[in-house]
Amino acid sequence: MSEERPPSDAAQEETADEVRVEEAHATDADAWAKACAEDLAAEQARRRAQHGAPPGSAAEELRKLVDAVADKLSGLQSPLFGAVASGTAQQMVSQVVQQAKAAVEPVLERNPEVFDHLAAAGSELLAAYRSAVENQERRWTTRGTGSRDDESGPGEHIDLD
Repeated sequence: MSEERPPSDAAQEETADEVRVEEAHATDADAWAKACAEDLAAEQARRRAQHGAPPGSAAEELRKLVDAVADKLSGLQSPLFGAVASGTAQQMVSQVVQQAKAAVEPVLERNPEVFDHLAAAGSELLAAYRSAVENQERRWTTRGTGSRDDESGPGEHIDLD
């Protein structure tokens, strides 16, 4: 026959203190998370103001490039064609620009992730090329210094001293 006794006043106070401490920790954690989020937002705003908007995806950047080139080509006045032919040349340039945009836009809309992959592959190719050039330059510069560690030729080095 077990009889449950109501908790004493001291036990009730301990339980209430534990609940208050847990609430304070939860409030502190929320305040910390909120302060961190505010700091991050302020830092991002500062960087955007200082450096401008971050670059978009490769597809967006290609679209911007095509638009910039199209605007530049449309604004060119060719002195080679003269005043009479400049109107015709301007129409031809405008037509070529429109055809280029018409060819690029569907590809950008259907496969935007392809351009991200192409950009990554281009970066990797550039890194591989840079590594190969640096290795070759190192071989060229060490060849005349007497260091024969990097050279692997068919001959044998013989000291005559």
